[in-house]
Amino acid sequence: MLIIKVLLFKTSFYFCDSLILVKMKKISLLVLVAIFILSCSEKSEQKKSTNHVANEIEYAKNFELYTYPNFKILKITKPWQQATTSLTYVLAKNLAIVPDSLKTEKIIQIPVQKTISTSTTHIPSYEMLGQVDALIGFPHLDYISSEKVRSRINSNLVKEVGESENLNTEVIIELSPDLIIGYGMDSSNKALDNLNKMGIAVIYNADWTEQTPLGKAEWIKFFGVLFDKNDLANSIFKEIVTEYDTLKNLAKTAKNKPDVFSGGLYQDTWYAPKGTSWGSIFIEDAHANYIWKNTTGDGSIAISIEQALNEAKNTPIWINPSSFESLADLKNNSKHNLEFDAYKTGEIYSFSMKKGQSGGSIYYELAPNRPDLVLKDLIKILHPELLPDYKLYFYEKLK
Repeated sequence: MLIIKVLLFKTSFYFCDSLILVKMKKISLLVLVAIFILSCSEKSEQKKSTNHVANEIEYAKNFELYTYPNFKILKITKPWQQATTSLTYVLAKNLAIVPDSLKTEKIIQIPVQKTISTSTTHIPSYEMLGQVDALIGFPHLDYISSEKVRSRINSNLVKEVGESENLNTEVIIELSPDLIIGYGMDSSNKALDNLNKMGIAVIYNADWTEQTPLGKAEWIKFFGVLFDKNDLANSIFKEIVTEYDTLKNLAKTAKNKPDVFSGGLYQDTWYAPKGTSWGSIFIEDAHANYIWKNTTGDGSIAISIEQALNEAKNTPIWINPSSFESLADLKNNSKHNLEFDAYKTGEIYSFSMKKGQSGGSIYYELAPNRPDLVLKDLIKILHPELLPDYKLYFYEKLK
C-alpha cells in the first residue's frame, strides 16, 4: 500500500512537472510570437515610412519635398544647370528614428540653429521666417541689403567667410555651423566638398536654376523645412501666389498690350533674356509683348547690335537696360543706344539704382522671393491706369 502511494505521489509529481514544462513552453512560445510580431511591425513601419508620398512642391521644378511621420525627404533634382543626378537629404528632429534604408543618404538634424549661407537670394527667407539670428556667416558681406541682417553684421554677429568659390575654412571651423547652405555652378565645388569631408554638414540650394517667378519663390519651403517652420513657409508662399495671380488677372484687363524689349550692349554684343526665362515671363504676365518671346531656353540671347537695332529700334519701352543707371551711362556706353526710340522718349526702366546700405542690389536679393512686387512694378510701368496710387518698389525710370 505504501509502495502504491509513493508511486502515485511520484506520478502526480511528474505529471505536475510536465504541466509546468508545457506551460513554460507555451509562455516562451508566446514571448517569441510577440517578439516576432513586434519585429515585423517595426519592419513594416520602416517600409511604410519610406513608401512614396505626394510631393509638396507645386511650382518649382528643381526640388521636391516629402513628409513622413518622423522625418522629411528633401530632394534637389537639379542642383546646377547641367546636373544629371539629384541630391537627396533626410531631415529629422531625432536622427535615431531614421529608417535603416535611408541612413546611406545625407542626414541633417532639424531645426538648424547656426548656419552659413552663400547667396543673397537666401537672405529674404531668413527674414520672412523670423530666422535672421540663425545666420552667422556669409561670403562678401557687402552684398547683403536686408536691414535686419545688416544690423547683425554691424554688431559683428555675422562673420565674413571669404568668397563663394574660396571659402575661409579656418573661420568656418571656428564658427562651427550646424549647416552650410551652398550652391554650385557645376558638380565641382572644392570648398564645400572639403568642408563636408571635415564633418560640417553642407546642403545645396538651387533656387537660381528655376525659370518661373513662382518657382523661384517656392524655395522658401526649402528654408521652412530646415528651420522647422513648414506651416509658416507654406502660409507666406500661399499669400504670394494669391497676390501674384490677382495682379496677373488685373493686367489682363488692360486695353493695350505694349511692345517691350530688354537687355543691353556689352563689347559689341547685345544680351537679353530668352523668351522662356524668368525675366521675360514677368513681362508676359504683365500683359506686354516681349519682342524676343519666341526664343527658348535658359539665360540670355546674344545678338549683334545691328540685329538688336533692326528688331527693337521702334519698340516704345525698354525694361532692364543691363546695369546702366542713367541716360548718360547709356550714351557713354555706345552711340548705338541713342538710336532706340525708347532712349529718345526716356521710356527706360531699371532696378539697378535701388541699392542696400553697402551697395548690394535690392532686386537681386529680394525679387526672387517676392515676384508679386516685381509684377506690380511692371504693371505700373506698362499700364499705369490700373494702379494709379502705387509707387514703384524695385524699378525707377532712368534720368
